[in-house]
Amino acid sequence: MSAANNLQSPPDAKAYLASERKAKERHEFVDGIIYAMSGASEAHNLITANITSELHFQMKCRPCKTYSSDMRVKIDTAGHYVYPDVIALCDKAKLEDAHGDTLLNPAVIFEVLSESTETYDRGRKFSLYRELGSVREYLLVAQDKQHIEHYRRQADGQWLLRVLDEADGKINLESLDCTLEMVDIYAKVALK
Repeated sequence: MSAANNLQSPPDAKAYLASERKAKERHEFVDGIIYAMSGASEAHNLITANITSELHFQMKCRPCKTYSSDMRVKIDTAGHYVYPDVIALCDKAKLEDAHGDTLLNPAVIFEVLSESTETYDRGRKFSLYRELGSVREYLLVAQDKQHIEHYRRQADGQWLLRVLDEADGKINLESLDCTLEMVDIYAKVALK
């Protein structure tokens, strides 16, 4: 992710959103700066598709929803707009406006780590997600090895971390009443 040098920084989030809805490429808006979203590797795309399809399959007969990386999330308290890799929720989706392209209440967010975004996903982006009271679980998924960091918000607001490295590991997503298996998340992914 890099600051977009072909776009002039808008004066506010409203101008960003109007510009973003016309843009061919995706951009995040954080701290008043527009960042161009770079393309993703094959491993990144496979992992994202695997997670999305597994969640969709498990929740297809329930009112829960899964969104891919094209669904924008607004961090309302900060006026930031970001694009998670995978989003899921079981509550009714709250959308910013009639365009229906900006979600306000994600419950579970997945970010697939890459060299260019890992520091941001672990730091500033996770800090932004924690501002959303709706976010119950945050998962960081490595794409070069089987490794997932699963953060779960506790009743007292603290975040509990569970690290999964086992090939036969399972992730229990309490917020969604779903279980993901490592073998399914990393299906067809050539690991180093």
